[in-house]
Amino acid sequence: MITCELENGNEDSFRHAVVHCIVVKDNKILLEKRAEHLLDGGMWALPGGFMDRDETAEQAALRELKEETGWTAEILDMLRIITRPDRPHEDRQNIAIDFILNPLEKIGDSDHEVTDMAWHEFDKLPPAEQLAFDHYESIQLYLKYRREKFPIPLWRN
Repeated sequence: MITCELENGNEDSFRHAVVHCIVVKDNKILLEKRAEHLLDGGMWALPGGFMDRDETAEQAALRELKEETGWTAEILDMLRIITRPDRPHEDRQNIAIDFILNPLEKIGDSDHEVTDMAWHEFDKLPPAEQLAFDHYESIQLYLKYRREKFPIPLWRN
């Protein structure tokens, strides 16, 4: 939670905003293994992270993907907005925005938040309990979207 001083002098707590990147190439999804010092460290995850002040969610997704994986990409669509306060393994009640991205070019290396990175075939994903937060749920929703092409983005959980 973020503690802020309001205009009337009172303080209140607010939620953080994060982005997640569903990056698919040759029918494989890009996952990263989170560094041990991070929340859910050692688990596989979708690339992503906190939005910076004065950037859009789209800018944050592209920045986080490049920082954490070295990949540039284009955003194809927004899959969903997750607002529920009881997201698994959360300590800050983050609001998450899941984007679907098309990778363009690998131009760098991963940063200190990532210990491994791999393209996973959808039928050979790590088990759900080895995926951080609710990322397994996001991947399953993406696969359902590919099959059924229902209207997106989704914002009700």
